[in-house]
Amino acid sequence: MYDHRRTKIVATVGPASRSPKMLERLISAGADVFRLNFSHGTETEHAETIDRIRSAGDLLGKWVGVLGDLPGPKLRLDELGGGFADIEEGAELTMTTDIAALGSHELLPVGWDGLPGAVREGDPIYLADGRVRLRALAVDDDSVRCQVEAGGRVASHQGVNLPGSQSGMPAAGANDLGWLDFAVDNDVDLLAVSFVRTAADLEPLHERLAERHSDIPLIAKIEKPQAAENAEEIIAAAGSGIMVARGDLGIELPIEEVPATQKRLIRLAGKQSKPVITATQMLASMVTSDRPTRAEVTDVANAIHDGTDAVMLSEETAIGEYPVEAVETMDRIARQTELDLPYGDWLLNRVEIGGEVSASVAQGAVGSTYRLGLKAIIVPTSSGRTARLVSALRPEVPILAISQRQETVRRLNLLFGVRCALHGQWRELRDLLDQSAAIARREGVAKPGELIAVTAGLPDQGLGTNLFEVHRVPE
Repeated sequence: MYDHRRTKIVATVGPASRSPKMLERLISAGADVFRLNFSHGTETEHAETIDRIRSAGDLLGKWVGVLGDLPGPKLRLDELGGGFADIEEGAELTMTTDIAALGSHELLPVGWDGLPGAVREGDPIYLADGRVRLRALAVDDDSVRCQVEAGGRVASHQGVNLPGSQSGMPAAGANDLGWLDFAVDNDVDLLAVSFVRTAADLEPLHERLAERHSDIPLIAKIEKPQAAENAEEIIAAAGSGIMVARGDLGIELPIEEVPATQKRLIRLAGKQSKPVITATQMLASMVTSDRPTRAEVTDVANAIHDGTDAVMLSEETAIGEYPVEAVETMDRIARQTELDLPYGDWLLNRVEIGGEVSASVAQGAVGSTYRLGLKAIIVPTSSGRTARLVSALRPEVPILAISQRQETVRRLNLLFGVRCALHGQWRELRDLLDQSAAIARREGVAKPGELIAVTAGLPDQGLGTNLFEVHRVPE
């Protein structure tokens, strides 16, 4: 009866996918959240894309989340003539801090005056997620002369990595705060924060959100070695968990350390009941091919086995030739992998319960689905916190979150196993609890006569999630 994928799919919107018809096709194929990369495109373009996403979701009767990805203090190439340049192996080129210069295969402008001070002769420099590799030959006041060790195509605004450089850059600047304001003004559901190094890097953004009276959750992107080292405090400070951004992480760390680091980060987030997005090059071959490699399929399945909430497509859907096929492939991999996940072990060992009332009640509700044969867990929620706690315990039965807030319904699309439904204003929580079984039947998560769990937090108690009841679905 119930056919619902638990692992969520995040699809990046770009030139290949921002048309209204393509957005509809991606939603139908299984996209749960759309990512907008604020490093590319204008506010006008992104606002138009958000409107298109909302319209496509309304047309198909599906709630779809929008994740805004802040540019962060990433060192990036500036404008290149024609938008890209082909860099030849063995050639020499100059990287300049003069951004008035139009870039070419011989001259790459970089928007950071500190570049020459951060590079020493002999240092490696990586472009295009590490596909293009340079070696510094000489450093001047405003430029770096380089030898091309591995060539390829680079594009305007692509990232530049300086592995081992100790020269720091600020975490959140005026550009990020401007995009945060845009996100608030345009009802973006989630915000990813780039190049976080410590929990303190999130503070300027939290302060700006408070000034704007907004509760958009922040997702900390883990893509620097310092962030991997400070993961526990960053996870605690990030309202909506972390993204394991393996592109830059795989350049900044020795590549062989990335798999173990990914597993550790997912495990740490699980302990704190925080969601995780695993990202970058998951089905990279599908940018130009309609089939993934076997290694890519295994990579996606392993991330799901590790406990990730969501898997993300980047270039595959942003500029790829087969965006719909990439989402469909991710959907099939997830469904098959979910048949063999350690749900029982996750219930007992994934979350650090301690003496917290909320986590203990959520664990009791999930455990009862096994002992009593309950068919679903219904979670009335305003902020989404109770749904997050239940999701973190990875029940094998569906989780139906009910909220009167549209933004909460859209945000919960990121959580493993959670399906969301909008319910109109209720006068008292008791009224909604009594309606939960009927809502479960209407939404198709349980049949008449079956038992379901209902768990929520009574607002007047100040204890968070503190209620668990068993209801029978009416005939």
